[in-house]
Amino acid sequence: MEKLVIKGGKTLGGEIRISGAKNSALPIMAATLLCDEPVVIHNLPHLHDITTMNELLRCLGVELVINEKLAVEVHGGTINNFIAPYELVKTMRASILVLGPMLAKNGKARVSFPGGCAIGSRPVDLHIKGLEALGADVIVEEGYIEATCKTRLKGAHVFFDTVTVGGTENLMMAATLAQGQTVIENAAREPEVVDLANFLNAMGADVQGAGSNTMTINGVERLHGCEYTVMPDRIETGTYLVAVAATGGKVKLKDTRADILEAVLLKLQEAGAEIESGDNWISLDMKGKRPKPVDITTSPYPGFPTDMQAQFTALNTIADGTSKVVETVFENRLIQTHEMNRMGANISVSGNTALVKGIESLNGAPVMASDLRASASLVIAGLMAGGETVIDRIYHIDRGYEQVEEKLRLLGADIERVQSR
Repeated sequence: MEKLVIKGGKTLGGEIRISGAKNSALPIMAATLLCDEPVVIHNLPHLHDITTMNELLRCLGVELVINEKLAVEVHGGTINNFIAPYELVKTMRASILVLGPMLAKNGKARVSFPGGCAIGSRPVDLHIKGLEALGADVIVEEGYIEATCKTRLKGAHVFFDTVTVGGTENLMMAATLAQGQTVIENAAREPEVVDLANFLNAMGADVQGAGSNTMTINGVERLHGCEYTVMPDRIETGTYLVAVAATGGKVKLKDTRADILEAVLLKLQEAGAEIESGDNWISLDMKGKRPKPVDITTSPYPGFPTDMQAQFTALNTIADGTSKVVETVFENRLIQTHEMNRMGANISVSGNTALVKGIESLNGAPVMASDLRASASLVIAGLMAGGETVIDRIYHIDRGYEQVEEKLRLLGADIERVQSR
């Protein structure tokens, strides 16, 4: 197993490029199953989850070709198997996203219950209820979700009891080929949902209202091939901005967008950072200052993203004062605070709230990652700590960050990946 070894205390600075968004790329790859013609997808990040989705599509009989520009050409029309097996699905929750497209296009799908990060209950019952509303017959047995429809799916009015990104995406994809109009109320508003809607429309779908809490999808007979570029990763963007802010540094991030990250940028300014941005770049300058404490309450987009909570908790550990971090989206998401306390942080947790009393500096220590974003926060803690920090279980970070140690080295970090003895 691999570890990251970080010698902290260096001020970071420089320029790096932001990768494509994993949480946009995965549903877009699933959506290629809706179309018989080739689809070319650009700006896919080189991540384990993307590799797993490639393997899943190949397992379904889909042909994938990586072209000379490192774009992926997907031939969804070659599908000949309609079972997404446990072996592939168990490592990645996004595998559930093939359910809606397979059902809508082929009238049947059998998908194992998903895996992914262990951060609380993420029930798939909302996905199932949504597809049943469109006329699907769904049976759950032996750890598999089996969905069938004897005729074409039919448009329906669906209200989600709670906001669900995956549920919104699954239903939106299924509804593109349904007969008639589907209205989704209390839909997820995340930029990645909008990116998926833009991709579906590029294939000839009629999706309206993406980015609002009410979406309307007018079903069409068939979709056609297209070329599409995946949006930049807003969480990777935010993570590198926080990492540099935590060390008092200055950075310019290219191939990213400020409009998808407003809540995070406002909190960074509150912490004392100077932020500038253009069409495809964001810069941050901390001017060597210690961060001010910032209170965080996570909520669905456009609120503060749960996927940035752990990184800001790390930043708050060395802030000049006390802050409160409230996690409202996932339980177990404050689990990384125990590891930060091993590095000298002063964090007390009660239920879904962490009280963070800022100290001058952290001390390097051996720590263990528990999920994707928690591992990113431990990297940030290691970068600003004195001495050496060794982070175990870094396979979590590889699921969401492309070449994390190489990008940090470009910014001046002393970080290396080593094999565990």
